[in-house]
Amino acid sequence: MTRPNTVSNGSAAVPPVLPSIPLSSEAARLPEASVGALVREASAHVSTLIRSEMELAKSELGGEVKKAAKGSVFFIVALVIVLFSSFYFFAFVVELLNQWLLPWASNLIVFVGMLVTAGMFAFLGWLKVKKLRAPKKTISSFKDTAAALSKRG
Repeated sequence: MTRPNTVSNGSAAVPPVLPSIPLSSEAARLPEASVGALVREASAHVSTLIRSEMELAKSELGGEVKKAAKGSVFFIVALVIVLFSSFYFFAFVVELLNQWLLPWASNLIVFVGMLVTAGMFAFLGWLKVKKLRAPKKTISSFKDTAAALSKRG
């Protein structure tokens, strides 16, 4: 589904062309332009500039995110293969221990070792997650911006 102001080129919607900021304005050429008109025009130019920058950032980031997603598929496939291969490694360890121990003892040792390792990593993950905090600077910045904009309006 395309936005109303977009042009479709068949495969993807092309964002609309934002108006550009003229190099010289009519208000600058008119000597009788009021301060209010100049402020209004400057405000319009800043708004257009910000929208243009946001649109540029969105288009650049969108392309990079798509490339990263496509590249990450290969890492996911590699991870799945490694995970499935780990079963063979544990079977190898059991067979190796079978050379010196009874089969049930070998299986129990490998099983307990896997549980201890999984528990250790779960504990380390829990410690890292426990340290997460809210982004205080960002929240403060948003509150300050909202306060400044509400005072101005």
